[in-house]
Amino acid sequence: MDEKVLLLKEKIDQADAVIIGAGAGLSTAAGFVYSGERFDRYFSDFSRKYGFRDMYTGGFFPYNTQEEFWAYWSRYIWINRYMDAPKSTYSDLFQAVKGKDYFVLTTNVDHCFQKAGFEKKRLFYTQGDYGLFQCTKPCCRKTWENESMIRSMILAQGYSIGAHNELIIPEGTEAKMSIPAELLPKCPNCGRPLTMNLRSDSRFVEDEGWQAAAVEYEIWLTKHRSRKVVFLEIGVGYNTPGIIKYNFWQQVYQNKNAIYACLNMEEERVPDEIRDQSILISGDSAEIIKGLVS
Repeated sequence: MDEKVLLLKEKIDQADAVIIGAGAGLSTAAGFVYSGERFDRYFSDFSRKYGFRDMYTGGFFPYNTQEEFWAYWSRYIWINRYMDAPKSTYSDLFQAVKGKDYFVLTTNVDHCFQKAGFEKKRLFYTQGDYGLFQCTKPCCRKTWENESMIRSMILAQGYSIGAHNELIIPEGTEAKMSIPAELLPKCPNCGRPLTMNLRSDSRFVEDEGWQAAAVEYEIWLTKHRSRKVVFLEIGVGYNTPGIIKYNFWQQVYQNKNAIYACLNMEEERVPDEIRDQSILISGDSAEIIKGLVS
């Protein structure tokens, strides 16, 4: 692995540009895990009541009331969007590419890239953002920032918020599992309920910010069509492979000056057509990225 990391570091240094394609595995490597101790710390009450053992399952649970639904989801959004990732993985990645002409294409919705210092104009969040609400219908192609609304829901459950945005429940008390009805988020335009701006069906709102980022991405690709580019894929699985993985394969196939690099926990395959242009590194992406800046 060390030899491959050194080779990748060399290729990044020599490249005209780097495009990062990031999937859920990158945030997992950074410590955003959705089960185990982190789940128990914030959702043990929901687990005792309903029996689920991870955040994803809880996110799809059919709660009886919207007040309970938003108690769960406000905690979920806060710890996965407004709290920092437990590890420095995103900051390390920024250090590895900050001197290059870089761009980021990601299916992650946790805002970690911007918090680590990546420029907003160089980011394309294709699947949405936990920090945005949209109308459930939707009645318009707008989104609204939700930090103040989520904060109010959190405080209404009995939590306080620490200096690093950590959630704190006073000793000897238990968090409430519902929020007051007056805190239920409603569309400023039509009054219908708001929901998360996450791509799950055709109602996903691609707002002005999303559209602008899509244009910037296409401009960046066009500008670097035949240049020495490292297509750095990290933690991408096969849920939506067409967004990053297959896209990167095609881009590298069309550009003989490009390199495809894949960091993943599991051993990855690559089409024979680009095998000689590929660097595949299996293992903990957090440690591999540290190796790029050490």
